[in-house]
Amino acid sequence: MSRFARRVALLASLVLAVTGLAVTSAVAEPAAGPVVRDLGPASSVTSTGVAEQVGDLIWTATSGVSPVRVGAFGPASGRVERTVDLPSGAGVWAMTQVGTDLYVGTYTPGDLYKINTVSGELTKVANFGSFIWSLAASPDGVIVAGTYPDAGVHSYDPATGTTRSYGTVAPGEQYVRSIAVDERTIYAGIGSHAKLITVDRVSGATASVLPAGYANRTFVATLALHGDRLAAGLSPTGTMLIFDTADLSSPVEVQAPGGDQYVTAISHDPANGDIYFATRASGTLYRVPAGSSTPERLGQPYDGAYFNKILIDGDQLRASLTSQIVTYDRATGTFSGVDLGQAGLPPAPELAMQLAATEDTVLVSGKAGIQIHDLAAGSNSRTFLPGEAKTMTPIGDRLYLGVYTLARLWSMRPDGTELTELDRIENEQTRPTDAWYDAGSGRLLIATEADYGKINGALADYRLADGELTVRRGIVPNQSLKSVAVKDGIAFLGSETRNSLGTDPIEKEATVSRFDLRTGKVLGQFAPVPGAQQITDLMPYRGRIYGTTEKGDLFVLDPSGRRVVATAKIGTGSSTLVLARNGLYGTDGKRLFKITDGTTPVITTVVDGLNAQAYAVGLIAVAPDGRTIYTIKGRNLIAVTRF
Repeated sequence: MSRFARRVALLASLVLAVTGLAVTSAVAEPAAGPVVRDLGPASSVTSTGVAEQVGDLIWTATSGVSPVRVGAFGPASGRVERTVDLPSGAGVWAMTQVGTDLYVGTYTPGDLYKINTVSGELTKVANFGSFIWSLAASPDGVIVAGTYPDAGVHSYDPATGTTRSYGTVAPGEQYVRSIAVDERTIYAGIGSHAKLITVDRVSGATASVLPAGYANRTFVATLALHGDRLAAGLSPTGTMLIFDTADLSSPVEVQAPGGDQYVTAISHDPANGDIYFATRASGTLYRVPAGSSTPERLGQPYDGAYFNKILIDGDQLRASLTSQIVTYDRATGTFSGVDLGQAGLPPAPELAMQLAATEDTVLVSGKAGIQIHDLAAGSNSRTFLPGEAKTMTPIGDRLYLGVYTLARLWSMRPDGTELTELDRIENEQTRPTDAWYDAGSGRLLIATEADYGKINGALADYRLADGELTVRRGIVPNQSLKSVAVKDGIAFLGSETRNSLGTDPIEKEATVSRFDLRTGKVLGQFAPVPGAQQITDLMPYRGRIYGTTEKGDLFVLDPSGRRVVATAKIGTGSSTLVLARNGLYGTDGKRLFKITDGTTPVITTVVDGLNAQAYAVGLIAVAPDGRTIYTIKGRNLIAVTRF
């Protein structure tokens, strides 16, 4: 042993002798490892999208939660009087009835169930692929279904127990978003490129009957048939057409005032021929008197209400909303409502859409709301949002939200108060995909995807100081934007070859573009990973730009962002990256990992077995001090420290 080593050993023995047990404990402590704390369900909701009235009860069903629950609400009691859990499906978008039998169509998979509302018996009667979007019952009791992603029409005959497939009724399209049927004909509302298709129930022959002047719409999203009057709601212009089924060539146009873009519900009043319809984004209810084309505004239950179904019962109009049954009294012109969660259809864990963290809270976005986890109190609450927050960016004492649909920009305080709409991105954009706040310039950048069936995503540039919004559509031609990050005044834009739902890629590979925030010019563009279709995330780290693809690739760009200097494999799917504790971390929903930079980046697992169930892959957020990472395990929110 050298003299130096002996001195070190002697000094260590003296320290141990003086400090005793405290030092001994410190030496004996095992190496630090990640600590995982389960914070419970990330987001819980009672979210419904359908309704049918059978007798005195209004039946509805949940979506995005497991198990899917069908509930029967009694308007007289104000309570959910009966519930039925479905053994399959991620949710329900379609429901219809024949007599006292209720038919419910699920998605993932597209199963058709019959509920005998007298006995309560539940029977699976058919499967129509992966996703039933729409259901209708014919006058002779046959159930007709519209499906996704094959734009298919199918039928089930309860009298014989047999099914029939009419196949794809609009080649090249994906959605039969709405459906209606009479004695001879099925009417199918198509998207992402709007069409109205008739299908002969006997021969299966089809015809496209939407007048050419409406072909630039995205969806015939809503259909309601009574007698020989067929009402159709068109997106994204908030237009309703009223057809005479004896001559479909010259419909009467009814235009919703006020700039609303969606007709979400239509109902005929058989007593007098009036038509009621509701629109988004405002959540307004209208009446069109018989023989008129001018809508009469009746009001809103609240701003941003989403009417799923309008039910007419004497002097009362009742409507199924996202999580409520609302009544409109025609005599007094007033609204009242009952929350279904409080009425007996309790919230259940849903699929989270995005995460954000502040010093005191963790926020999880979901359907029509944001779950706010109070870290100090260990409790959580929910704030209503008219849409889905696809991006959430904490800046100062505000949280900025990129909201689907209509690509709107909102802000609120992290405790859920002071929710305010700031602006709309418009430009035929609908889905925010990523956001980045550049503190140097005080600008919030939001990447977006185009509306259904449209091409060219956009970069929205919101200046916090004065609220000025600049939108650059097609900044990456023929692609949507998937990711954005800023380094030294240059915005790096990651693309996705698919422009929007309902379109096929035009370009062969996803690209990274450099955009100068000062000059407003694109400086260059290239494909960093051959064959990649999405640049799922971008993150500046130690002078370079790190990026990921949908194939599980990690790539590293040089400081200028012009060339790839390193690559590695993370896994097989998309990942999201964050900075924490001066390191680079990420998740692909399967594990939380750390990236150690070098000639070849090294990926090590921090927490495994996440098996995250979420709408988006790689949900992750970091506390402001960088010491805690939040992500999803199953459907629960977890906090990871000592990583």
